[in-house]
Amino acid sequence: MSEHFPAAEAARRRTFAIISHPDAGKTTLTENLLLTAGAIRLAGAVRARGEQRRTRSDWMKIERERGISVSASVMTFEHDGLMMNLLDTPGHEDFSEDTYRTLTAADAAVMVLDAAKGIEPQTLKLFEVCRLRDIPILTFINKMDREAQDPFALLDEIASKLALDPAPLFWPAGSGSRFKGIIDLKGQRFLPFSRRPNEQPHGEPLALNSNAIVQHLEPGEQEEAMEGAMLVQEASKPFDPQAFLEGHMTPVFFGSALRQFGVRELLEGLAAYAPGPGLVKVRRAGEETHIAPGDPEVSGFVFKVQANMDPNHRDRIAMVRLCSGRFTRGMRLKVQNTGRQMGVHNPMLFFAAERELAEEAFAGDVIGIPNHGVLRVGDSLSETGQVRFAGLPNFAPEILQRVRVKDPLKAKHLKKALEGLAEEGVTQLFRPVFGSDFIVGAVGPLQFEVMADRLSGEYALDVLFEPAPYAEARWLTGAKADIEDFASKHTSAMAEDIDEQAVFLAKSSWEIGYVGDRYPKVGFERTKERA
Repeated sequence: MSEHFPAAEAARRRTFAIISHPDAGKTTLTENLLLTAGAIRLAGAVRARGEQRRTRSDWMKIERERGISVSASVMTFEHDGLMMNLLDTPGHEDFSEDTYRTLTAADAAVMVLDAAKGIEPQTLKLFEVCRLRDIPILTFINKMDREAQDPFALLDEIASKLALDPAPLFWPAGSGSRFKGIIDLKGQRFLPFSRRPNEQPHGEPLALNSNAIVQHLEPGEQEEAMEGAMLVQEASKPFDPQAFLEGHMTPVFFGSALRQFGVRELLEGLAAYAPGPGLVKVRRAGEETHIAPGDPEVSGFVFKVQANMDPNHRDRIAMVRLCSGRFTRGMRLKVQNTGRQMGVHNPMLFFAAERELAEEAFAGDVIGIPNHGVLRVGDSLSETGQVRFAGLPNFAPEILQRVRVKDPLKAKHLKKALEGLAEEGVTQLFRPVFGSDFIVGAVGPLQFEVMADRLSGEYALDVLFEPAPYAEARWLTGAKADIEDFASKHTSAMAEDIDEQAVFLAKSSWEIGYVGDRYPKVGFERTKERA
């Protein structure tokens, strides 16, 4: 039946990302969403120890050792007749560019807040990215079983710092050692909390007027919780699904991801309120237009390239977010910017590091296409090759370093490895016009650690990073003659990026201002559209 209904199949998709500050509990929440939906049977990060203590989405060695996510993974699972595509974004601020690109593939986001810390700097940064794209946001206030801020203060913070109207769908009864559960404001039920859900599962929901509530709440606690619930309903705007979809309002959930509490309610909220795939702006044959999920032509864009997910196979997988049509295995797709046609014979759906062949997929799905350098981040794919999606941005790196390989005989291998990592978007690569050392750029120092780890583990290359004599990199724009004139007078500071675009390497931001004044016809850009 599905071949006649790409629009109906697309409407069953919910593609969402999870964003948070490091340590707010994003990875644990990811795992327990999968557990709650029945996609996995054991919560490794909850109960197991040592090597087992990791979420299925954290597959890179450095991620397991540090307990952080530094690469975006995708997990597909079914829930309640819907196909859920969960995009797990890096929580660490050094990987904000990867997160930005992942959010271009998401239709909604879950913002995880630590109940004790509220909105932290990285949450704010990631929220700004969502705001740029008008992505609707659901808020999950995590770690209610630990000492927490007053829930009214947390709601005020969401309203003041994010300019979002918080609309709590649940209300907590206490926090920390006094946390007893949550009140379902819409259903007028009380959901009891158990500190040891594995031995003594959380209690069944009870009607608010039920006498059995006294088994969970003492009279004073009950009065406090009911009063808080009444106050918040009077003070907050009622939840309006339309205002949520427009990015003005966020439904608020409370719970403890570690204790698997409140996670089912969040999953049901995603199913009920998160949007399916919608219209996407594109250029077709040079004309501005839109494509709809139900359009017959298959189209999509590459938002991530992930290499060596399976160390036993030197694989290179392009993550493609589909935007229209019914994709089937074996289909031929064209890359818009190169015109190359490729048969997609082994498309994959992901369950973190595990994968299975995708016989068909629809708008909203994320498929992995194995390829060797044919596809790059930002590429647009379609059956005709005429559809172009807005390119994904590269941001000017904040740290520039020289990289050299310890064994000079491996210099050629280093070039290939660095180009591969740059194509993935792990770091940016600049080749100076003079000199043989490569310059790599990154947003934060952890990216260099990940880079060294991967060069060593995947390419058997021992490298040295040294401070570069440059502090800033800018892409040059303008008429070809103006750029060439500028470059001829600043040869020692000129480089090319992986796309052979001219880059000016400056010793300071002052220098950029100075040369910018002297060369008004040349643009010195902080961002560049990929592809």
